[in-house]
Amino acid sequence: MNSSNEDASAQWTDSYQVVNITNNVLSALAIVDEADRDRVEGEALFLRSLMFFDLVRFYSQQYQTGSASTQLGIPLVLTPTRGITEESYVSRNSVEEVYNQVIADLIIAASKLPEDNDVYASKGAANALLARVYLQKGDYAKARDAASTVIGSGLYELMPTYADVFNNNDNTLEDIFATQITPQDYMSSMTEFFSTTQFGGRDGDIEILEGHLNLYSPGDERYDLFWLGNGGMRSGKWNNLYGVVNLIRLAEMYLIRAECNQRLGTTIGDTPVNDYNAIHTRAKLTAVTTVTLADILLERRLELSFEGHRIHDQRRLHQNVGTLLYSDPKLVFPIPFRETEANPNLKTQQNPGY
Repeated sequence: MNSSNEDASAQWTDSYQVVNITNNVLSALAIVDEADRDRVEGEALFLRSLMFFDLVRFYSQQYQTGSASTQLGIPLVLTPTRGITEESYVSRNSVEEVYNQVIADLIIAASKLPEDNDVYASKGAANALLARVYLQKGDYAKARDAASTVIGSGLYELMPTYADVFNNNDNTLEDIFATQITPQDYMSSMTEFFSTTQFGGRDGDIEILEGHLNLYSPGDERYDLFWLGNGGMRSGKWNNLYGVVNLIRLAEMYLIRAECNQRLGTTIGDTPVNDYNAIHTRAKLTAVTTVTLADILLERRLELSFEGHRIHDQRRLHQNVGTLLYSDPKLVFPIPFRETEANPNLKTQQNPGY
């Protein structure tokens, strides 16, 4: 990859476009009807936090306790950009500052959002994203508590079968937050790359390898969702051109709480084995009586496969990615060339290797 890579450039540009939209909304809350003001503010803070969190995960090294304040993060742009001035020449904030901003904004969002907000960000969505952020940071107590808050709300339910979770035109009871895809959107990128022309995708860009398929135990219904298409094994999660893209779902919260309770030796909300079994038995596997951290992490890998978690889990768990160390600069996106050329401050803050 080089600094002109189209994927790295598109994610940066698209994310900061969302950030700028939300900043414009946040700057104009005074003109929003008072009855709607808290909800609008919460939705904007949630979306901005979602952008900042993914940006810092892709363009920066994994959060390291004790050194995060000196790690280069991403620019925290908190006011609208309505023209290019010298103030537009932003610099990268530290990883610590980015995480602090994301967490602070999500706490506010959770306090202002309603419990039920149709397909938009809700109180549950803000708390669920908080759980994910705390987990990535390694703050297991707060990750556990945020996940437990979501589970304990009673607003979400695991679907009866694993296949029921995916390829739906509308959110299910398991979806805490999902991207809506409509005919006006033309297509879902998940379908485009994971599926084949049979379901509106391309020719099957992403083939599922035996190394992953061999991780599933006999009888695991999650294995049954894979299918042979265009000469290769494919994930069956993304075979609906207009199906919602599940961004945060309840199963993740059970696995976060199980992992954190297991690490901390606690049983807040429930025991690790019960939370593990909630996911394990839904896949039609036999309940276990004891569980290890390795069991929970494997269950997470199987349950959430091809939903965008694996690379971030490898980095937070300090696991090698192929032959690369978790901290290898090759696992961090470049600051796009167009940004470093236009902004002298970013030019001196490019990631190593680019």
